[in-house]
Amino acid sequence: MKLERLSLFHVVSTAVLLLVVVVTLYPFLHMLAVSLSGDAYVMRNEVTILPKGLNFNMYEIVLGDPKMWNAIKNTVVYTAVGTTIALIVTSMGAYSLSRTNMAFRKGLMMLIVFTMFFGGGMIPTFLVVRSLGFVDTLWGMVIPGAVSTWNLILMRTFFSGIPKELEESGRMDGLNDIGIFLRIIVPLSKASFATIALFYAVGLWNNFIYPLLYLRTPDLFPLQVLLRNLVLAGSVSSGDVTRIGGDNQIVEESLKYATIMVSTLPILIVYPFIQKYFVKGAMIGAVKG
Repeated sequence: MKLERLSLFHVVSTAVLLLVVVVTLYPFLHMLAVSLSGDAYVMRNEVTILPKGLNFNMYEIVLGDPKMWNAIKNTVVYTAVGTTIALIVTSMGAYSLSRTNMAFRKGLMMLIVFTMFFGGGMIPTFLVVRSLGFVDTLWGMVIPGAVSTWNLILMRTFFSGIPKELEESGRMDGLNDIGIFLRIIVPLSKASFATIALFYAVGLWNNFIYPLLYLRTPDLFPLQVLLRNLVLAGSVSSGDVTRIGGDNQIVEESLKYATIMVSTLPILIVYPFIQKYFVKGAMIGAVKG
């Protein structure tokens, strides 16, 4: 009876997971197929998940637009700088809060958890960012979101699980708190750092709220703002688009999908390189409280 229940559970869970995979992958595959299909097939709505009349015209237009490359460069810079700053601030704060001898540790932790449920709001946050002179600068993209409360708690929990004997041995060798953090804690926490870095990088790569609020110069816009303007407004910067196919609306639809693919693939490519750390870091940071 137990084996029957177990096998039924496996069948149901496998079916549910397969359904989730199909629902998740279908829009992605459909957009890829449309962006690679010929105009006639797209006009007749014959494209599903496999491209027909293979052509790369849309990608030539997207990658040939200087605004696109400038937006990609801005997005890479914001993601790299923002992730680095976020990891430094989050890891140092998490390490401090994981020390049981830290003064006012419980009170500070309660204040930090409080921010998960209550925030200052968009307008007060904007006023603070403007008063600091971060509007229309790189720092307005990376400083306001430098610390995620959830990521801080995950990393603090991970650090709490590191044996205290390692720290004691470091102190016997003459290391202070900073030395222990840099020479003992950080090398032992690669899985946690990789996991939190992925969380921050994905959030920064897909972020368009901060650019809409804090950026005024179009040359500073990241990829997501360019994509948003293209998808919502249907604006096309290249004059070559109107000469492709006979229906501009369909061509613009293909162009939107090509732009979405260009903006999505880079962050997806990063994931396989840190996948081996991801599950380990997430699980270790979520077990011990």
